[in-house]
Amino acid sequence: MSDDATIALVTGANKGIGRAVASRFAELGMTVLVGARDLEKGAEAAAAIRAAGGVAYPIGLDVTDRRGVTAAAEEIGDRFDHLDILVNNAGIAGELGAQSPGPARLDGMRAVFETNLFGVVTVTEAMLPLLRRSPAARIVNVSSGTSSMTWTTDATHYLSRMPGSLGYPVSKAALNMLTVQYAKALSHEGILVNAVAPGACDTDFAKGLPFRLTRTAADGAAVVVRLATLGRECPTGGFFDDNGKVPW
Repeated sequence: MSDDATIALVTGANKGIGRAVASRFAELGMTVLVGARDLEKGAEAAAAIRAAGGVAYPIGLDVTDRRGVTAAAEEIGDRFDHLDILVNNAGIAGELGAQSPGPARLDGMRAVFETNLFGVVTVTEAMLPLLRRSPAARIVNVSSGTSSMTWTTDATHYLSRMPGSLGYPVSKAALNMLTVQYAKALSHEGILVNAVAPGACDTDFAKGLPFRLTRTAADGAAVVVRLATLGRECPTGGFFDDNGKVPW
């Protein structure tokens, strides 16, 4: 590993968009830390990246386990000293029935928020000391187009016709505001923070959607990688997809 290698941590990187992001980072010459709740699956993903010529290491990381996240930050600090890129990708759709208005259950909603919102806070707070050691740190939070209040209230947009849900889209809308608040707090330190909408991709995560998906995990990863690798022209506190800014 080169002393000047860019160190990137991707949560939920053992499959789907997270794995595609990790693979692309490795292709760009970064040292990739494959965060995975199941360390064995993370090790398999890291091994595949290495087999393709990249540099990757598995990191056991359950974003809902504060002690485990703290231990992961200590491991990264001991081994690499700093962190240049953090991609908060880990997320869950949750039990759909528990999120429907009417029969909604708070336990089901809380489970979604624990991962999609509070898990991001837990990981970001733990990694901040390492990010502060980078000359140009980037944080990218993987959000969702379903969190756009503009799109979901626009009768001409397909998202306005999706069933009402009190969990996943609401958690991602909260993640967007979290992104803005971190961006405000960290911009004077040169740490840039953005949210992205990767679009619905043909991955395990989106298997339950009632329509055919043509986007691949690599397609969804592209906007994440772009925001993580922009230089001085990188914005902060924004929400983006392939086409540019996403309306809040």
